Amino acid sequence: MIIGVLKEIKANENRVCMTPSGVEMLHQAGHQVLVEQGAGEASGFSDADYAAEGAEIVATAGEVYARGEMVMHVKEPQPSEYQLIRPGQIVFTYFHFAADEQLTRAMIEREAVCIAYETIEGPRGGLPLLTPMSEVAGRMAAQQAAKYVERAQGGRGILLGGVPGVQPATVLVLGGGVVGTHAAQMACGLGAKVYLLDTNLDRLRHLSEIMPKNCIPLMSSPATIRELAPRADVVIGAVLVHGAKAPKLITRATLKTMKKGAVLVDVAIDQGGCFETSHPTTHREPTFVVDGILHYCVANMPGAVPLTSTLALTNATLTYAGVIADKGWQAAARDDAGIRSGLNIVNGKVVYPGVAEAFGMELVGVETVL
Repeated sequence: MIIGVLKEIKANENRVCMTPSGVEMLHQAGHQVLVEQGAGEASGFSDADYAAEGAEIVATAGEVYARGEMVMHVKEPQPSEYQLIRPGQIVFTYFHFAADEQLTRAMIEREAVCIAYETIEGPRGGLPLLTPMSEVAGRMAAQQAAKYVERAQGGRGILLGGVPGVQPATVLVLGGGVVGTHAAQMACGLGAKVYLLDTNLDRLRHLSEIMPKNCIPLMSSPATIRELAPRADVVIGAVLVHGAKAPKLITRATLKTMKKGAVLVDVAIDQGGCFETSHPTTHREPTFVVDGILHYCVANMPGAVPLTSTLALTNATLTYAGVIADKGWQAAARDDAGIRSGLNIVNGKVVYPGVAEAFGMELVGVETVL
């Protein structure tokens, strides 16, 4: 198969979807890999690095799309790319369709085969292609919160861990999955008092066993959130509903009860955000203020640490890319339920329930496209 590796063009996105070592492995398996010129530079990989492992360096995204049977990105295709996508072409990337109706309708119109990293499921459950970026984003959430709660950044002027004789900051983490757990671990490591909320009692039991003593796992409910939000110096939104929009857990009414200068970090912004007042921001302009509360809602947080992120992403995606390239998307999806769950839009048909539900579209059974 001819596989295209595209340069990211979303604002301040510095990752690339594949490392030179990933190219080497696909090349050894008999596939041809096209790499857009300069695709890996921001992640520390030169065109020469890719060429040395068997890639063909091509000048433009247009050529990658024109020749590639499967094209790979990190982020969703941008509007300038829509017309380059061919019917039947495999596009393998993070899509987060349920948060973007324009993108969804564009991919339906282009009749592409859209395989979303974020909905592929592992053999033991979980979301193996989302996990590494969730780990990065969770750790970054605590790191960014520690910075923005400083007075110079517009926060309350608090050191997250305090000092002897002074109370540490209170951090509220909504969601005890991969993002939330990593965010809580980092905040605990900095010495904060952390409340970690989830709705799964088994998960809470597990978190009670593994988390540090300054982390308090609690059952999540609207009442608990309303109780804890006014105490919090930082709230980290880390909820995920597979392939669907995130629920709004901090309402505008709750926001008004919070301390002025508190910080909200919305890691769920790719899925529409879990705070009612959230809207996507960029690394160039990462924050905004509503009712005296600082919001950090960067939609591609791992893009700020592209070398770490690119290595982690390739570790997760390469096996799946290889299977799809070896078998073709239909056989790969028939043979592997996890890859089948990655199919979101196929040949103009919505085949993933969360996407159809988000926009009131017709859902077509995935088996009909296989």
